[in-house]
Amino acid sequence: MRFFLGLTIYRLLLPLLFLTAFPGWLGRMLRRGGLGTRLEERVSLYGEPPEFEPCGAVHLHAVSVGEALLALKLIREWRTTEPALRFVLATGTATGHAVATGAELEGVRVTYAPLDFPVMVRRYLERFEPTRIVLVEGEAWPQLLLACRRRGIPVSLVNARLSPRSAARYRRFAAWVRPLFGMLDVVAVQDPADAAIWHTLGVAAAKIHPTGSLKIDPGSGPVPIRRPEFAAILETFAEGAQRRPVILAASTHAGEEAWLAEAIRRAVPEALPVIVPRHAERRAQVAADLGRAGFEVVLRSIHRPPARPATACLVVDTTGELRDWTAHADVVIVGKSFLSTGGQNPCEAIQAAKPVIFGPHMENFEPLVTQLTAVAACLRPATRDQLVAAIQRTLDPAYAADVTARATAILERHHGATRRIVELLAQH
Repeated sequence: MRFFLGLTIYRLLLPLLFLTAFPGWLGRMLRRGGLGTRLEERVSLYGEPPEFEPCGAVHLHAVSVGEALLALKLIREWRTTEPALRFVLATGTATGHAVATGAELEGVRVTYAPLDFPVMVRRYLERFEPTRIVLVEGEAWPQLLLACRRRGIPVSLVNARLSPRSAARYRRFAAWVRPLFGMLDVVAVQDPADAAIWHTLGVAAAKIHPTGSLKIDPGSGPVPIRRPEFAAILETFAEGAQRRPVILAASTHAGEEAWLAEAIRRAVPEALPVIVPRHAERRAQVAADLGRAGFEVVLRSIHRPPARPATACLVVDTTGELRDWTAHADVVIVGKSFLSTGGQNPCEAIQAAKPVIFGPHMENFEPLVTQLTAVAACLRPATRDQLVAAIQRTLDPAYAADVTARATAILERHHGATRRIVELLAQH
């Protein structure tokens, strides 16, 4: 009874929420290059006849860039055992769509996931007729789950995780959401300790399977590699024949870029700060903040040799390149962990065998962060002075080798998670 009451309230409020959020959403889409990417598919409007679609494919729903990368990783692994399988990758953002499209995987149709209105969900399902839907760390939308249940389309959730705040909120409303999560056919959790919360939220114990983390698994998918193109860009920042240490700030958020760059300059004046904003469309604001801090800013998208290499920094304002930029760094600082909350993924830097520094706010990557700090496999300064000292310490080759070896050992615990998820989905 509570579920149907909640569903009625949801159906009444959703149009109001959509109208309120639509201007901001449209603005973000425009800034992130959403126009010209079949953006109308977000409302289930399609330009081609349905007979051209890959009906009967496996659908993966990935909201943004991080989830899209995980979906691509899962598809590549899945194809090693079922090469003829067809996929549709449905994203929720323009940047996620760009990453999925840019991968250019043969036999993968990239589209936008429908908004959770009954008519849009119905058109989407009638057009594609998916054999199953796999949510990648994604939200379980009520209308989509209900429509799939009526049509007998199994829905799985992989790499399932809940932040401590989300878990507390869901527990508070557990009686309302249990029927919703109970419609999931398979839930692949990252850690055995996560099983209890999903069972509390209505998922039958037999449907919950610990697999390790798709995001952390170092054994599947591309690993960071050094690109000659990137090396050539970095050479333009050298002072004479002297190579500058590269300190990379990864997936930074608003306000962090200048704060981190100034700490890098204090720690190692001759170092080259390489800033990779989480959202490339923020390039103008990032460049302005760094300029006010006294840096000559060079954008990756329109690279030119700096006029004053000693005071220059590089801003990587392109999408999908972070993994390989980490291979060129001497130290990686994780964004969204000092001046914001949640943190960003440290795993690519660890895979590249680089010492990792992150701040006190890494809530979205528990329990990995606790495991790393417990064995001194990373540095976790809380203040700018501590960050300066941490940067200086990680540039010691012996220390860097020790800390990266410890971090790599932690990641090995999740080795094979991608394959385990594929096998689990194949069994069901």
